[in-house]
Amino acid sequence: MNQMPQTDAIAEAFSRTAAKYDSFASDHPHLTRIRDKVYDHVTRLIPRGVRILELNAGTGTDAAALVQRGYRIHATDIAPGMLNRLQNKVEELKLQDRITVEERSFLSLDNVPGAPFDAVFSNLGGLNCIPNLTPVIRQLPKILKPGGLIIWVLMPRVCLWEMAEVFRGNFRLAFRRFARRGARANLEGLHFDVYYFSPHEALSWFGKDFDLIALEGLSVLTPTAESRNFAKQFSRLYKILSWLDDRVSPHWPWYGWGDFYILSMRYNPKR
Repeated sequence: MNQMPQTDAIAEAFSRTAAKYDSFASDHPHLTRIRDKVYDHVTRLIPRGVRILELNAGTGTDAAALVQRGYRIHATDIAPGMLNRLQNKVEELKLQDRITVEERSFLSLDNVPGAPFDAVFSNLGGLNCIPNLTPVIRQLPKILKPGGLIIWVLMPRVCLWEMAEVFRGNFRLAFRRFARRGARANLEGLHFDVYYFSPHEALSWFGKDFDLIALEGLSVLTPTAESRNFAKQFSRLYKILSWLDDRVSPHWPWYGWGDFYILSMRYNPKR
């Protein structure tokens, strides 16, 4: 199983961890803060009532949150285990009229039901499973309306919180994001590569038909999303770091030094 193709390994690994994925997110105030900042970004830029295509939708946490904010979502993913939990949430919350679910890779977006969409959304680094974003970007004109937005949450090369691990002697974690050929990940016994892109790299893959709208760092001075207990154990320090984080994250060079960054582009075809 460890030798299976990258996409098959990812689909199987995330299917196996689907239940743990939801459990990890519960009682996790820092991850809640990260997600809320993403949702605030979305609502600032995308009018309510429009249709959004979500890539790597996972168990549907983001889809459910976005429909509560007035959007309609077509949620896609390649992991059947994730999609099963997503579909269960749709049924339990009675959101069938606002969320549709499809097993689909973001590398194969031809003939997506409901295209073209008003926006294409991807959260928490799901697109960092490919060496560069070009294969996804070149499909956008087929699925995105002129004037439509992409809002993608990506993982940069520089993460200050991880780099601080050098002071604890954890050099592998401190510098893993700088691996040009990807960092090897192990999830549920399956291995695949994760790639990290600076904002400059990501922007270079978009052509002249896309205009930068917003760029915002995410968890620049606060811990990474993997830190489940810091916010509870050191609540006063966490509040201070969050206050500082909110103020520096939209600005250069801080927006490229976090656990993630939010990249927002408008499709404005010039031809």
